[in-house]
Amino acid sequence: MESYNTPKPDNTAVRTALWRALHVQKDAAPYILEDTIGLQLVSPEEGWQERPDMKYTRRLRASIVARSRFIEDLMIKESEKGIKQYIILGAGLDTFAQRRTDVASQLQIYEIDQPETLAWKQSRLSETGFQLSDNLHFVPVDFEISSWWEELVQAGFNIHEPAVIVCTGVTLYLTREAISTTLQQIATLAPGSKLAMSFYLPIDLLDEEDQPMQEIAEKGAKESGTPFVSFFAPYEVLLLAQEAGFERPEIISTNNIKQLYFSDRTDDLQPASGEVFLLAST
Repeated sequence: MESYNTPKPDNTAVRTALWRALHVQKDAAPYILEDTIGLQLVSPEEGWQERPDMKYTRRLRASIVARSRFIEDLMIKESEKGIKQYIILGAGLDTFAQRRTDVASQLQIYEIDQPETLAWKQSRLSETGFQLSDNLHFVPVDFEISSWWEELVQAGFNIHEPAVIVCTGVTLYLTREAISTTLQQIATLAPGSKLAMSFYLPIDLLDEEDQPMQEIAEKGAKESGTPFVSFFAPYEVLLLAQEAGFERPEIISTNNIKQLYFSDRTDDLQPASGEVFLLAST
């Protein structure tokens, strides 16, 4: 029986991991991303594929696997250019370090998230037989009381060397002020660093078929005590980046993602329209 103090992962992180696994189980090959390690860690109850948040969210699933693939392609490309530090802000149950050991072994990886999620993940990785390498750094941060930047530096991050920093599924829960502060901090990374951060569009900018699902998601988030806070039009995201000090930021839209990963598919899998990426360099 679990004790009251047993750490538990964030529900959104679990759902995201299961969506990545469901892609391999339900969608046609070639897979955009092959990630079943998250499923091993979560070890859900039998029949989890029939849960409403799995069964009726195909377009969201497509978005999740595509954004993970986009991030990984970016990291691999930048590592080939010589970047050796990788920061995952809001890491959840990211499994890059376990799946892509060919690339990950050449990097210092810093996974930043809530203490409970990281403690649970670390425990489950050990229980399922994954060796925790010295170059994988778990950086637990209670975002309400401590600075992720200070904790990152304490974990051994070299502020004088460039890094790739990625942040997905986080801005939705932050105020504009908090996002702006985060971007200003990231803009101080060493020259040659790269940022990829996801933002969410307001409901009136979504494709019509995605709007009902978004309404359900917003209602559920509010009821669970983690309401959605921030939505941005693409031009607002660019303005935020420019105000933070980034030069020539760009937006990666859903259409860009479709062209990258969905143009030659044999099934009709398509991503939902709610998420865009800010891509910027220092």
